[in-house]
Amino acid sequence: MPLSDRDRALLDFEAEWRRHAGAKEEAIRSELDLAPARYYQLLGRLIDTADAQAYDPMLVKRLRRMREARRLARADRAAGDAG
Repeated sequence: MPLSDRDRALLDFEAEWRRHAGAKEEAIRSELDLAPARYYQLLGRLIDTADAQAYDPMLVKRLRRMREARRLARADRAAGDAG
């Protein structure tokens, strides 16, 4: 299924959000009319798609790498708490 306009808007926003004035959460609300939690849910699903990879491969690779780093950090903390 090709990317929707919203999908492209999410990827474009994530690629450019640092250029916006103010906090990212405020920009998500004002520019995308989404709650930040919903934005991150949608973005997380979106970066797992081949269409997103084709649309902006560098962004998707960076976001996947960051997600994996967070997952590993959580696993390390959980292992530390268990031992």
